[in-house]
Amino acid sequence: QVRLVESGGELVQAGGSLRLSCVVSRLTFSNYAMGWFRQAPGKEREFVAAINWSGGRTSVTDSVKGRFTISRDNAKGTVNLQMNSVKPEDTAIYYCAARLFETATKASAYDYWGRGTQVTVSP
Repeated sequence: QVRLVESGGELVQAGGSLRLSCVVSRLTFSNYAMGWFRQAPGKEREFVAAINWSGGRTSVTDSVKGRFTISRDNAKGTVNLQMNSVKPEDTAIYYCAARLFETATKASAYDYWGRGTQVTVSP
């Protein structure tokens, strides 16, 4: 059974930094694009960032551009989201997701999901 396990979420002050990690097991990680999504209370799940299978192509949503960076380590089966200069509006549960090869921004395009990690940014 494929597993995606997120970690790194915590309470942080605005302007601070966080590093989220997602460990993936039981699939050929290097064949899969990875995405980060987030869902705030009362809102729909939204795309944050994605990286393709090789790590050669990344995309981030406009609201986090210049602040968040996605990366992956195919040898370790991990994908990371470096979050800098966080804002209260970044507060959400953050999920990692996997789909074959190339990135996508729609949640419905991803086949596998983790259970999420809570990020809370205080003013």
